[in-house]
Amino acid sequence: MDIPFILVLITVPHREEAEAIAEALVRERWAACVNIIPSVHSLFPWQGEIQREGELLLLAKSRRDLFPSLASRVKELHSYTLPEIIALPILEGEEGYLRWVEVSTRERTP
Repeated sequence: MDIPFILVLITVPHREEAEAIAEALVRERWAACVNIIPSVHSLFPWQGEIQREGELLLLAKSRRDLFPSLASRVKELHSYTLPEIIALPILEGEEGYLRWVEVSTRERTP
């Protein structure tokens, strides 16, 4: 079963970076929409220690075929050495909204 639409989760350390990444993804049409969730508390192992960080979470609606380019663009803009960029399949959605995601994320010429 081909699943053409994805939800991409991206964590960032501060509001300015969240805004910059979200705007680039939408302006450059890698994502149709990016929600910025202002406060998540993350725990993760890093360099041998458990880290506890306040972060923001970006939820980007896009197409599966655009994920490699979207992820590459996020890495260019992100301050983390190893940013979280995870795509989840969108199994179902309102037909009109998914059509809008498709139209809003068409490949553009560089």
